[in-house]
Amino acid sequence: MSGIDRAGTFTLGDRTVKRLGYGAMQLAGPGVFGPPKDRDAALAVLREAVAAGVNHIDTSDYYGPHVTNQLIREALAPYPGDLVIVTKIGARRGQDASWLPASAPQELAAAVHDNLRHLGLDVLEVVNLRIMFDALGPAEGPIEAPLSALAELQRQGKVRHIGLSNVTPAQVAEGRRICEVVCVQNEYNLARRADDELIDALGRDGIAYVPFFPLGGFTPLQSSALSGVAQRLGATPMQVALAWLLRRAPNILLIPGTASVAHLRENLAAADLALPDDSLRALDAIAPAGIT
Repeated sequence: MSGIDRAGTFTLGDRTVKRLGYGAMQLAGPGVFGPPKDRDAALAVLREAVAAGVNHIDTSDYYGPHVTNQLIREALAPYPGDLVIVTKIGARRGQDASWLPASAPQELAAAVHDNLRHLGLDVLEVVNLRIMFDALGPAEGPIEAPLSALAELQRQGKVRHIGLSNVTPAQVAEGRRICEVVCVQNEYNLARRADDELIDALGRDGIAYVPFFPLGGFTPLQSSALSGVAQRLGATPMQVALAWLLRRAPNILLIPGTASVAHLRENLAAADLALPDDSLRALDAIAPAGIT
């Protein structure tokens, strides 16, 4: 066993995926808006990810918009049989690149059909409903109306499985009363651990947790403790941060994004990184003290 296979697998709906996947957000232009600076490089990253064994790709038609899905189709179609493409709906982009809610039934239906068309698929394997009461993080509020609309699209055969994104534990519980929820996608990393209890509860029920911004997102993680562990292990800080997430819980699926083949290879190499107990203790102590 070598490469990303060392990270193991977990179930996502009725599919089994490797725990180290790829997030396509960064393939779009600056601010996840417009075309990539180098289209050929973006296509190369996608092809390298699949060649390296990645079989879980995260995307959305509002990345660009439309850009990342079109790139995925150009680079990878016809798709490998084991590849699971997960997309999300519930938001749209303004002409000024703003992130806006789009959760009315007709907006959700249009988003599903846009994803189908741009990816070249007849059915979407997993669709995450992005809740946009607050674009910057989870905020309480009812989700029954948009989730019921997505569940109707599932009954129509356009969507196989449903997940939730940017949600509170109460919203997860509400969602699970409405339909089967196969994954939750929230911000979580070494510095942001509000979902610790939620991750463990989902794991007990066999539900995947997919942290977005596993490396800090638009503000990369910076910590002297993280850098120190990386130096001792001969790894990059980002590899250590990913390895910590893989150790954190078996139901965590990682989707680190990059527009660089070199960085992609670095990220995937995190699967081979073993974290000694003293390193784990140092990393676990980061969140309470904060990232500096």
